[in-house]
Amino acid sequence: MLQIDDLHVYYGNIHALKGVSLEVSEGEIVTLIGANGAGKSTTMRAVVGLEEVRSGSITYGGRPIQDWDTPKRVGEGLVLCPEGRQIFANLTVAENLRIGGYLRRDKRAVAADIVRICEMFPVLGERRDQRGGTLSGGEQQMLAVGRALVSKPRLLALDEPSLGLAPLIVKRIFDTLERLNREEGLTILLVEQNAHIALKLAHRAYVIETGSILLSGEADALMADPRVQEAYLGI
Repeated sequence: MLQIDDLHVYYGNIHALKGVSLEVSEGEIVTLIGANGAGKSTTMRAVVGLEEVRSGSITYGGRPIQDWDTPKRVGEGLVLCPEGRQIFANLTVAENLRIGGYLRRDKRAVAADIVRICEMFPVLGERRDQRGGTLSGGEQQMLAVGRALVSKPRLLALDEPSLGLAPLIVKRIFDTLERLNREEGLTILLVEQNAHIALKLAHRAYVIETGSILLSGEADALMADPRVQEAYLGI
């Protein structure tokens, strides 16, 4: 579904991504793990069109998408749930969720999907008229995930969904993602600093270090790799 080949991204003179290549097949959960500053979020932002690519290619659904702007990518089902939640603090929960369906024309289906999201995360239904900025951090992350799901993703890109959250909230969100993948075949590309939880969820994984892919393989195999254990799992 998604293929990245030899991707190079610069911030001024800083070479942030140095030939990153990875792929995500339909129905997979693939995770990208690495330390802070390794290039995880830059990769994700390049995929959805928020960072300029100096060279390399991105193919989605068999089509090159380098010339697509971000709204077109979203409209084609390539949807980002960004790092730091980035909800609209002055809008209500319901309004934030409706924004997720802004590019969709099937408004009745959008409304039905919002009901479904509120069933997945009941606290959103309970607080649907509450401003997003008054929610707790965990509730805001649920809202960010829910808003992305209302966009009807074919491939959901999640950037650090566990960041700063209590373990029970993290479990709730990751259990929901696992169920969506298992029951509905949702394809997921996950960027996550918590390597343990990411590798438990994913089918396959890539390890990125200073802008380059260092390791790749089945998630279980990487979890057992001594290099990953020492660097990312604290073993």
